[in-house]
Amino acid sequence: MQKPNAFLEPNTDFSLVQGGPLFQMLVRTHLSQESMGLLRRRIVFFFAIVWVPLLVLTLLSGQAIGGAVMPFLYDLGAQARFLLAVPLLLAAEVIVHRRLKVTVRSFLDQGLVAPEDKPKFEQLVSSALGLRNSVIAEVLMIALAFASGHWIDDRYLTTKVATWFTTPVGDQLQLNAAGYWYLYVSLVVFRFLMLRWYFRLLLWWRLLWQISRRITLRLNALHPDQAGGLGFLSVSAHAFMLVLLAHSVSISGTLAGKIMYQGSTLHEYQLEILAWVLYLMILVLTPLCFFVVQLTQARWPQMFEYSLVASDYARDFRRKWIEGPAPKDEALLGSADIQSLADLSNSFSVAKGMGVVPFNRSLAIQLAIVIALPFAPLVLTMISLEQLVDRAIGLFV
Repeated sequence: MQKPNAFLEPNTDFSLVQGGPLFQMLVRTHLSQESMGLLRRRIVFFFAIVWVPLLVLTLLSGQAIGGAVMPFLYDLGAQARFLLAVPLLLAAEVIVHRRLKVTVRSFLDQGLVAPEDKPKFEQLVSSALGLRNSVIAEVLMIALAFASGHWIDDRYLTTKVATWFTTPVGDQLQLNAAGYWYLYVSLVVFRFLMLRWYFRLLLWWRLLWQISRRITLRLNALHPDQAGGLGFLSVSAHAFMLVLLAHSVSISGTLAGKIMYQGSTLHEYQLEILAWVLYLMILVLTPLCFFVVQLTQARWPQMFEYSLVASDYARDFRRKWIEGPAPKDEALLGSADIQSLADLSNSFSVAKGMGVVPFNRSLAIQLAIVIALPFAPLVLTMISLEQLVDRAIGLFV
């Protein structure tokens, strides 16, 4: 039976990614390690499953670089998903494993959890690890990866032109050999990897929600991170950046294909792109907002307490140096009282600037830029490269 505090032992890490049947299989087949090493092997392994067979089948059918309106190697959506998004999803596991381990540990290392609440905190973490290892959850994700294909394919994969994965038969397009592998293997694997990340994010949401509601954290309004000591939580949003980037890369590639081969325009997808950017930002920032109540409850009472201390000190300073006769044996110039007054003022400014969420505007801007970056090349579909260069030159002439 696993001890409740096993994740705190030196040789055991808290991790959102070190669990489930797939992870155990990868470890047993030497495609992964307990430390999440061998990333290159995993990338090559999935690359050999989702992309290489498609290349071979389309080369055999003559549809790799020709033979269809949209050949395989010119299908920007497929290339974005399998050559960029899949490696990003796999690489994100290493980053999330390393950073969230430190993030969860920081609740204890920074003294935010009172000694009497440590057993409860450890139980919450152990519960999250138990769900992470659930075989049933992973089986359901595989089933959902198959079942969700119909709606997703209709929205993002259905095309109006002959493609490398379909063969014209009369007035209809039927799947060929590459198409069957594409729909029933490659895309299922891709959706499963995506669903695993949604499941992990759900576990992260659940853990932070339970910590924020069941444990009274010892927040300090004077903490220099201006988040009561919870500023380290913003690291989690950075950790998930590659997951967000994989989403936007996949969507951008699909939209690029529709614009190039189906006559669509970027204008048709502007609101959809904006919705995706906001959605992905919300996905990682929302769990940090679970601590709004505790941060608010800590901010105002502590500001009032520090205000009383500041008032008492300022009153004594005034009585000593302004109202009464100045001490004969102590010069005002260089007095420690002046430095203490300045330090007190700085501390009060920190408390006053304490936010009610453990992240700042800079983090939100960084996330928006990272998510929106893959959509930037789509602008070239609205203006030719020659026009773009001419306008750029015109700015300096």
